[in-house]
Amino acid sequence: MAHYKGAASEAGRAMHLMKKREKAQQEIEFRKKKIEEDLKIDNIENKFATHYDAVEQQLKSSTIGLVTLDEMKAKQEHIVREREKKLAQKKAEKEKERQKEIEAKQAQKNKQKRQIQALSFDLNEDGEEDEEEEEKPEATWRDKDETVCKKIKKNPDVDTSFLPDREREEADLKLREELRLEWVMTQASLKDEPITVTFSYWDGSGHRRNVTLKKGNSIYQFLQRCLDTLRPEFSELKTVTADQLMYVKEDLILPHHYTFYDFIVTKARGKSGPLFQFDASDDVRLVNDATQEKQDSHAGKVLLRSWYERNKHIFPASRWEPYDPTKTYSKYTVKGK
Repeated sequence: MAHYKGAASEAGRAMHLMKKREKAQQEIEFRKKKIEEDLKIDNIENKFATHYDAVEQQLKSSTIGLVTLDEMKAKQEHIVREREKKLAQKKAEKEKERQKEIEAKQAQKNKQKRQIQALSFDLNEDGEEDEEEEEKPEATWRDKDETVCKKIKKNPDVDTSFLPDREREEADLKLREELRLEWVMTQASLKDEPITVTFSYWDGSGHRRNVTLKKGNSIYQFLQRCLDTLRPEFSELKTVTADQLMYVKEDLILPHHYTFYDFIVTKARGKSGPLFQFDASDDVRLVNDATQEKQDSHAGKVLLRSWYERNKHIFPASRWEPYDPTKTYSKYTVKGK
């Protein structure tokens, strides 16, 4: 047989595989023998022998002559109990044998695992170390110090902040949660602050009024408050709901779902002024230079949608357009004036 002349680790793996194949062949032979024994004729006859026939045979052999019914029943019960005990003992013995086989297989598997783990290192490492220990004399104290110093240790001066650290991550998450709750509470307090909004009901001419509400209220809620204020004076608004009204600020039609807080926080701007200032000033487009943006604002217009649909082709409704939060509005130049 030719010998393997490769690396020592490969030779070890080859030997391990050969041993494994031999063990598998032995197991196959053992199973074949066991199957042959089970298939023998005498064993087959024993298997087909019923429990009832065995008890009846034993009862016939033990009861010779005339016996009473009670004695017959007592002997029958005794024989049945003895038979059950023997069957239970045989079953327990088979169970023990099977448990031993399982334990032997498990021990074999554990042994193979240990051998595989040992094969992941150099096979000649242990042998070389033993030879070196035999050849080398006893190491001096200087040599021992040198070997201790050669061990790999952590450097405390190295920055490890970029490495994962469970405690640091938990502290960061806790701090973030605290800051989030603080921010939520701050925003809630800001939304509860009162604000006075000056508006002008527009039906072709302006009718200026004031309404006080919270910064967190929506445009829809603002229009509802405006209706409550204007209904006693304007008969056309008695059957109108807030859905039929529009709010125009700096020539932009503001949707009903936005809140005043949204415009204040984002410092949104319209065509001719800021959307986040709701105090009334003079019309900056007429008094000042309309080509220059100012921080002053004028009163927003509250009007009926029906009026807008009838007059959107004339000044000033021709300039109005829906608000687009993604659009940056440039300086406005007055048209038609």
